[in-house]
Amino acid sequence: MKTYLQLVNNILIRLREREVTSIDENSYSKLIGLMVRDAIESVESAWSWSSLRQTLTVTTVDGTSSYALTGSGDKTSVLRVINDTSNNFMHYKTDQWFDNTFYNGTPAEGSPNYYVFDGIDTNGDTLVKLYPVPDGVYSIAVKVLKRSPDIVLDSDTLDVPFLPVQALAYAMAIEERGEDGGMSPVSAKSLAQGYLSDAIAIDAGKHPEELIWEAP
Repeated sequence: MKTYLQLVNNILIRLREREVTSIDENSYSKLIGLMVRDAIESVESAWSWSSLRQTLTVTTVDGTSSYALTGSGDKTSVLRVINDTSNNFMHYKTDQWFDNTFYNGTPAEGSPNYYVFDGIDTNGDTLVKLYPVPDGVYSIAVKVLKRSPDIVLDSDTLDVPFLPVQALAYAMAIEERGEDGGMSPVSAKSLAQGYLSDAIAIDAGKHPEELIWEAP
């Protein structure tokens, strides 16, 4: 598993620049660090990586319909929601459906069976709204794809395969400063895409059912 600093140094070596002991050592290493962070964002968004999957738990209280997915941030995708207390998968309903239910009628209370996203809270975490309004304590398991926050420390590591990230950041770096006798930006981007495709193919084998389309 590569650290943030190792990735930056791997790219500096390919650029025929000297290695650094800290990403903040000079202005160029800081720039490469920013490119690594941009590459991580791109790679994390390219696929539903198994390494980013987590299960968050919401514990309801009587009469409250909206809950924060604590620690989720605002870059989280919800894969499925399960009412673990009542032992059933919950179903997504549109925001308009929820508005009609809550504002044009009297919402029922009971075991939650439907959910919708309800913005973010003051901590930047995703909010979900449940229906029926819980009439007691229910344990709601939320399976999410939680993309990582920006890496900051030299020792921080990635949650996704490092080769696509490293190759993409390198392509950004040589594009930024122009060709200098090494690999062209086009070739570097093609190499990065190849690494990404290979990594996705390997990870897809862990969830082959997600590659099969079925009519609803």
